[in-house]
Amino acid sequence: MKPLKFAFVMIACLCMFIGDVDAKSKLITSWKNPHVAGGNFKKVLVIGMSANPGRRSDFEDALAASLTRPGVDVIAGNEILLRPDASPLNIDYVRDQVKAYKIDAVVLSRLVSIKDSVTYIPPDYGFPYPYYGTFYGYYGAISPLVYSPGYLIEEKTVRIETNVYAITPPDGQLLWTGTSDTFNPKDAQRVIKDVVKLVTEQLTKNAVI
Repeated sequence: MKPLKFAFVMIACLCMFIGDVDAKSKLITSWKNPHVAGGNFKKVLVIGMSANPGRRSDFEDALAASLTRPGVDVIAGNEILLRPDASPLNIDYVRDQVKAYKIDAVVLSRLVSIKDSVTYIPPDYGFPYPYYGTFYGYYGAISPLVYSPGYLIEEKTVRIETNVYAITPPDGQLLWTGTSDTFNPKDAQRVIKDVVKLVTEQLTKNAVI
């Protein structure tokens, strides 16, 4: 393999590796309802909306554990919202369970999208600006860039929406909402870990729970 081509391949591999290592979640948008009080809840229910029962349970368990603190009992949805498969829950059943367990707030998260993108990075030799000044200078500098291989960077973005509702009559009120992006996660568990950390920080910072 030619030295130049080998260098491009190595750079591509390094970028992919760094993407895995540095995968993290970032808050894209958030809003807090100024007309609904938070921070005084005693019993909070965490619901993850996913067609994958295993991932849903893992997320609910992780976020419930992260939000639990003295004086606040946080319950994972899989503990009281029982279902044998991935089918949607009956809304009346959810109402009954929320009432039976005296839930006063619900944290609900759902997967919005998973986007894959590929960016082509052309070779760059770092030529100084003056080469634009003459035809032969420009052609001689640009020609190797056009005909030499660059490399590709593959990126994945997982978007999650999280809403917090105060369970007030008749149907509960939105207290806080936030959308996060997780970049280049290694697997679903990495997404769960990063989103749980981000959501916990935001709800604590904004005195939501």
